[in-house]
Amino acid sequence: MQEVPYFGQFESRALIGDFITGKRSPADDPLWELSGATDQAEYARWCDHICGMACLKMALAHLQDRIIPTMDLMKQCREYGGYVVHEDGTIKGLIYRPFISFVSEQFSLQAELKEHTPIEEIYDLLDRGYVYIASVHPSIRKPDAVPPKQGGHLVYVFGKDEQTRELLFHNPSGDTPQTQENVRMSLGDFSRFYAGRGILIKGR
Repeated sequence: MQEVPYFGQFESRALIGDFITGKRSPADDPLWELSGATDQAEYARWCDHICGMACLKMALAHLQDRIIPTMDLMKQCREYGGYVVHEDGTIKGLIYRPFISFVSEQFSLQAELKEHTPIEEIYDLLDRGYVYIASVHPSIRKPDAVPPKQGGHLVYVFGKDEQTRELLFHNPSGDTPQTQENVRMSLGDFSRFYAGRGILIKGR
């Protein structure tokens, strides 16, 4: 299987655990400039909201051999309505339908919104040239956890192991190397976190 590049929603992947627990502020990320953010404040404001852009960055690197900074992707996506910033400063997004228009027009990706879709159906497509940006609960980084709900975070599903019936995916907010890159998870375990929706993308 082709090696799939990994990118986190924070630039310093070794510090992701500290950022998501609040031990450190994303504004202190020493690699923040690589994101394409204008300044540290913009970077810190958006990091929690760009799991989808990190997944897109991985998809573009994987499928088209191109690497675009996450904040650059966010700003382009926002022009399509993929993110909305309300008057009180709260951020809504990723909004799927505008995102699909964005990736279709800007990157010629064939993307399709999937709703109420069992993960088994997606599993069957993964050896037919498809990848999947799946909506899962962020606690998926701890496979034994009981999530309070499903959804709220996005991961990049790019393969499967037919012998073990496991999915292979990258998690842009994994807090260890093992929970970030080439994560393996059974369909049953994945389903506990999976919201039944996501974005299916036709690959190479």
